[in-house]
Amino acid sequence: MISQLQKLLLLAGLAGPVFTATIAAAAGVDDESFFTHLHTERAMANVTVTPGRAGPVEIAVQLETVDEMPLPAVAVSVILSGPEAGGGTIKAPAVHTVDDQWRATVTLPSSGRWSMGLEIKLSENDEVKIASPILIR
Repeated sequence: MISQLQKLLLLAGLAGPVFTATIAAAAGVDDESFFTHLHTERAMANVTVTPGRAGPVEIAVQLETVDEMPLPAVAVSVILSGPEAGGGTIKAPAVHTVDDQWRATVTLPSSGRWSMGLEIKLSENDEVKIASPILIR
């Protein structure tokens, strides 16, 4: 018998190589947070939104290469668009922390399905963009 998690992993694998978002609330992240894993052919990011509900939130980003090694970056920005963004976006620069993460703080005015993008600047002339839907309670 195939477990529910195995079905989700199979579906995620069929979603395509451009990017995959995996919602893993049951993977040890507290129930106040939202976790997703994003990847492209050049970069991966583990992203945690705490708390995973409308209001002030902290977004923690852990960058990795596709070989699961730390990915050095010059700058990271978080871009959010959602139901109450008025057709616009919320863009927040992330700050590099001593624990090799990037952190941004924003206020999400409403719950619902949002689109979260990361602009990862690897050098002056090289940038990677990743986007995924997220669900805010």
